[in-house]
Amino acid sequence: MKNELNTADAVVIGAGAGLSTSAGFIYTGERFQKYFSDFAEKYGFSDMYSGGFYPYSTPEEHWAYWSRYIFVNRYMEAPKPVYEELFELVKDKDYFVITTNVDHCFQKAGFHKKRLFYTQGDYGLFQCSEPCCQETFENEDIIRQMVEKQSDMRIPEKLLPICLHCGKPMTMNLRSDNKFVEDEGWHKASKRYSEFLRRHRNMKVLFLELGVGYNTPVIIKYPFWQMTLKNPQAVYACVNYGEAFCLQEIQKQSICIDSDIGRVLKDLK
Repeated sequence: MKNELNTADAVVIGAGAGLSTSAGFIYTGERFQKYFSDFAEKYGFSDMYSGGFYPYSTPEEHWAYWSRYIFVNRYMEAPKPVYEELFELVKDKDYFVITTNVDHCFQKAGFHKKRLFYTQGDYGLFQCSEPCCQETFENEDIIRQMVEKQSDMRIPEKLLPICLHCGKPMTMNLRSDNKFVEDEGWHKASKRYSEFLRRHRNMKVLFLELGVGYNTPVIIKYPFWQMTLKNPQAVYACVNYGEAFCLQEIQKQSICIDSDIGRVLKDLK
């Protein structure tokens, strides 16, 4: 794959949850116990995802959990420098990133904001729960206050996030239903991604898919297969621990590596 990376006219990175897992964003085990042992003991769940869906009896409890969840998965550094190593490999290339991840790791690692398309939202953004508007709101300051001032697994009532326009409760800007807000920034990123693909349509493109599973294959995996099939100069490279394979029709244009992404990136360096 090193030769394909070096000779490509453009690199399109498609990133899924497996990339962040490789970087150490683990939602179970020791990391879960380190930050959520009190919630685990009280409510009986054993991973961060389950805690996110638990029907807490009060919004103060809900935001005590979610503020801590957002803080450790959005505002803390990833345990391993996998994103930084990926950036070192592509920073001098003409690249673009499309990702279903919502943890902001790409920008923290140095990837340019205008070369990123976060399709499913961002832990760092609130939106109106209604929603009354197609607008999102930065949440770092209020999240840090929630984490700092919570006690007995509750935040102070005065810190509950309320929409500035209609007064309804805020929620996370995460795609889970038809209320997901696609704000101006989302649409601009979508347009930049489409234009990038159009400019490189018949060029030597490396579609580098990292850690993409089958929760939402229509966003990255299937389009990568289709674009590779339509472009004889394109190469599809899939790195995924346990799920590395491709469409039969593009086998001769494909590289599938069943391994930890971090280890593969180190080898490429």
